[in-house]
Amino acid sequence: ILSFVSTAQKAQKIGYIDMEYILENIPEYQEALKKINAKSIDWQRDIEKQQQEIDNEKTELSNEKVLLTDDLIVEKEEDIQIKELQLKKQQASYFGTEGDLYFLRKQLVKPIQDLVYNAVQDIAAKRKYDFVLDKSSNLIMLYSNDAYDISDLVISSISRAKKVSVFQEK
Repeated sequence: ILSFVSTAQKAQKIGYIDMEYILENIPEYQEALKKINAKSIDWQRDIEKQQQEIDNEKTELSNEKVLLTDDLIVEKEEDIQIKELQLKKQQASYFGTEGDLYFLRKQLVKPIQDLVYNAVQDIAAKRKYDFVLDKSSNLIMLYSNDAYDISDLVISSISRAKKVSVFQEK
C-alpha cells in the first residue's frame, strides 16, 4: 500500500516557455515577419489608392450632379457602388480570414512554430516534464520561477538542430 501511495503522490514536473521571447530570438521568424509586413503594406497601399479613386469619383459626381441627367447620375452611382463592392472583395481576399495574408503567414510562420513545438516536445520528453506552459499566451500565470523557464533551452535546441543540418548538408 505504501508503494502505491508514494507513486500516486509523485510530484508533477512543470516547465514553461515564453513564446514571444523565443520567436524574437529566431532570425528566420524576424525575416518572415518583415516579408509579411512588407506585403501587407503593399496591399494596404493598393486598397488606399483604390479608395482614393472612389472618393474622387464621388466628389466629381457631386460637383457635376447639377449638369447631368438623372439617368447619368444613376449610372455613375451604380459604377461607384460596383467599385466599392470590388474593393470590399479585394480587402477580404487580402486580409480576410481565408485571405492572402492568412495563407502567407501560414506559409512563412508555421514551419518556424512547428520547429519550436518540436524542440519543446523533445526537451519535455528528455527532462520528463509533465506539463509545459506558454507564458505569453492568454493562460494566466500568476507566478513563475525562472528555474522552470526552458525558453533558452528551446532556442539552443533549435540553433543546435540548424547547425547539425548545415553540417550534414556539407
